[in-house]
Amino acid sequence: MDKLLNDFSPGLFVVQTILLLLLIFLMVKFAWKPILNSLNEREEGIQGALDAAENAKKEMENLQADNQKLLQEARLERETMLKEARELKTKMIADAEEEAQAQAGKIIAQAQEAIESEKKAAMAELKSHVAGLSLDIAEKVVRGELSNKDKQIQLVESMLGEATLN
Repeated sequence: MDKLLNDFSPGLFVVQTILLLLLIFLMVKFAWKPILNSLNEREEGIQGALDAAENAKKEMENLQADNQKLLQEARLERETMLKEARELKTKMIADAEEEAQAQAGKIIAQAQEAIESEKKAAMAELKSHVAGLSLDIAEKVVRGELSNKDKQIQLVESMLGEATLN
């Protein structure tokens, strides 16, 4: 340190101080503003990127919320469509059953009418046949009865006895 103090020159000190001040002045005048501007621009760029990232994050959250909302609406619409399809299926089945019952009722009614008409026809045929047989039997009985004169008289008397005068 002593050597430093011995070698000290006040003129050199003043010149070096002036040069340092001149260098600081030149730096402030020409270099300091561009450096500060570039630092400010960089800071603004970083802040812009952070803001953009924040906006993108908010937009992403909004999109996710919209997607969830759309998904929920789609689920509700799907449930509604499934419910309507089930109701339509049930209605179609009920209508088909109703129509089938109506057709079955018509068929049963037609069958009953056919049975009734067949029954009437059979009864008419049976009556006709029974009447024919009765006539045949009566004819045979009457021939047998009328072939004998005593029997004829007895038959006429019995019929007269049975007949009442009004």
